[in-house]
Order: sequence, then structure tokens, then C-alpha cells
Amino acid sequence: MQNKILAGIDEVGRGCLAGPVISCVVILKKNINRKFLKDSKQISFKNRVKIAKYIKKNSWYAIGLASVNEIDKYNIFNATLLSMERAAKKLKKKPHLFLVDGTHAPKKLKNSKTVIKGDQKIKCISAASIVAKVYRDFYMIKLGNKFPKYKWHKNFGYGTSQHLNALKKFGATSYHRKSYKPVYNILSK
Repeated sequence: MQNKILAGIDEVGRGCLAGPVISCVVILKKNINRKFLKDSKQISFKNRVKIAKYIKKNSWYAIGLASVNEIDKYNIFNATLLSMERAAKKLKKKPHLFLVDGTHAPKKLKNSKTVIKGDQKIKCISAASIVAKVYRDFYMIKLGNKFPKYKWHKNFGYGTSQHLNALKKFGATSYHRKSYKPVYNILSK
């Protein structure tokens, strides 16, 4: 794969009860220090923020999003592929190959290959996972300022006991995924 331009794609937020699913696509520039690039889940919040800034300065990247309404309408699987497609479409530099974390790539990405645990194996996918995670975390922190009872600044929309208790007590917001069982169960009572 010498001299081929590779783009890594990863998503974040599939398992959340609230907020959009976010995908990022990254093409690394040659000068980037790759030792910082690993699966975003293995990096502390503070370090992720620093590394994401570094990646953005030393790569071409784009973010794609699928909304809560799209998740509820199309299901999380299809919404994830849609967010990946949107990220790829926004990317200014065009790669020879998109390397997609997981087992499925959007059908519209003709030049793509899936890589299971790609965020742990391939640096451009690791970079995409870091940038996507930081973007979504800050999105949820900002959203959490409007809805402090759900503690999104801490749980980022995942189904923690704090979040579930707040859902039971205060009901769902328009940012909750109504098709997800815990939210659906609370709304149908």
C-alpha cells in the first residue's frame, strides 16, 4: 500500500440513549507522530482532547452526523452508515481506499475495506476514533448544559444508572432515542 492515500473511518455513540451518532474520517499527513494514535477508549478524556487537536492539525478530516430522528427512523445500524457516508463526502482530499472500523461499510463507498477492531490496529482509524469521540463528547457536554438533570457532561448519553434514574424521574427529552428499549419502556408507561 506504499504511496496509496488511506482514510480511516470510525464512529462513536452507537450504544448511547441520547444524542446523535458521529463518524469521522481521517487521512494522516506523513509528518504526524503515530505513537499517540490508539483506540480512543484507551486514552483519558484530557489526553484525548489534546491528541484530537494534534490530529486535526496534521491530517485531513471530516465529521459526519446522523441525528436522533434518523436513528429512530432508520435504526442505529443504517444511521451509523449514513453518518460515515456524510463524513466521507465532506472530506476535501480523496483517498484511494477507505478503511472502515467494524464489519460494514456504507454501500456508496465503493473503494472501502472493513477492518474488525481497526481502531486498535490501523493508525488512521485510531485517529478517526479519537476525533469522533472528542467531537461527540463536547457535543453532549454542550447539550447537557440545557438538560443538567441527565448528567450528560459525565455519561455522554450512555445508559448509566444516573442517566436511567433521571429518565425515570423526568422523562425523555427530544434528544433521547425513542426506539431504544430503556427510553421506549419509560415513554410507554
